[in-house]
Amino acid sequence: MALIVKFIGSLRRVLGAEKLGLDFDGDCSIRELIDKIAIEKPEFKHSLVDGRADVSTANALVLVNGKEISVLNGLDTRVKNNDEVVFVPVAHGG
Repeated sequence: MALIVKFIGSLRRVLGAEKLGLDFDGDCSIRELIDKIAIEKPEFKHSLVDGRADVSTANALVLVNGKEISVLNGLDTRVKNNDEVVFVPVAHGG
């Protein structure tokens, strides 16, 4: 499976690229996708975790084909060939 993953804002700087092409055997979950990216770029996963154990994407919205994963199956959302995955950083302020 070929998958293009796009990164917005500060995540582009972390990855050093606007998008990344990845290959998988079959489909994969968003959790597996994050882990695969983190193998090459460990700082990517650190930028998604808010300090609680195993809570990825707390500091980013993840869109699959334009839908935020919280309205799908969260980190267990499956992606398949030609799906578009976009990571959008969330800014917190007060």
